[in-house]
Amino acid sequence: MSLCRNGPLLGLLLAVLLALTALLAAPAMAQAETEREAATAVGGVSPDIWRQVRSGEVDANFRDTRFDSTYNLVNSSGERWRQLRNRWVSPFGLIAVGGMFAAIALFYVIIGRKDLSEPRTGRKLLRWPLFVRSLHWTVATLFIVLALTGLNLLYGKYVFRSLFGDAVWGSMISASKLAHNYLGPLFGVLLIVLLARVLKHNWPKRHDLEWFRQGGGLVGKGHPDAGFANGGEKLWFWLLATAGLAVVASGFVLDFPNYGQSRDTMQWANLIHGVGALGLTAVALGHIYIGTIGSEGSLEGMTTGYVDETWAKDHHNLWYEEVKDQAVPEERLDAASATDGDRNETASRPG
Repeated sequence: MSLCRNGPLLGLLLAVLLALTALLAAPAMAQAETEREAATAVGGVSPDIWRQVRSGEVDANFRDTRFDSTYNLVNSSGERWRQLRNRWVSPFGLIAVGGMFAAIALFYVIIGRKDLSEPRTGRKLLRWPLFVRSLHWTVATLFIVLALTGLNLLYGKYVFRSLFGDAVWGSMISASKLAHNYLGPLFGVLLIVLLARVLKHNWPKRHDLEWFRQGGGLVGKGHPDAGFANGGEKLWFWLLATAGLAVVASGFVLDFPNYGQSRDTMQWANLIHGVGALGLTAVALGHIYIGTIGSEGSLEGMTTGYVDETWAKDHHNLWYEEVKDQAVPEERLDAASATDGDRNETASRPG
């Protein structure tokens, strides 16, 4: 009778004992399972065997189970990649990007903005049509997003993880990875279209050497000769056409790993991608500075499509001589813009 009365209590104690037994046995079972798997895979694991694996003295029994792989269980190439990435690529990026920021700040403090040599004439020359401007700003926006997400993937854990904690950091890194992986291919395709569209303006000419010798006008008096694109713009173009396309190609290798790439290929693609992207990011900072606050009137060409005659004569005198007869008074452009706006407003009104 007492057993019946204490039945529920005994059942509860039995359940607790079973749970404790399962918890205590789980690690031992897991260890036994691991050891059994290792023994089956390599047949008697010992320190001597691991030393052989480490040194490469192995046979077919010591290969890992990845598809079409010839690596040993201890993959020394992965350690080599980690050392190159952490000891060379990461510091290179900090030096390149940080150094460019410092150089731009110092340049602005010492020299300041390059103003126009004479007052504006009020007459405008068409420099960039709408298609090129739209393509440029799309590629530029994608470049900035990819640069920020890439920097976050490489360095963000040293800053944001300690500031915001693992939860916020995990969300940031996940969002950065998704944006980088999905926007990268789009950037690559549009970059190729943009490079093809402006290629005709960027073939090297002899006067480009003089442009570099004078530092783009910083050394000596006057401004060096330049056609539609000056030496600095051509250098930026060819950097994008070489290092930029290398970054795009290596990014495709990393983005689509299921097309026969070996792990060695992926590791080298990662290093090429990192070095190229960090270098381009550093140079892009200089390009952005010169095209915005560093040079009066430069940004107008890529926002409105038109530049003032004075700006054209200062920065692209050879091109100005070719197109100066096509200059249009600013008032006419403003009137045409207002007329187009009125037409669009009228067309949008309900009938």
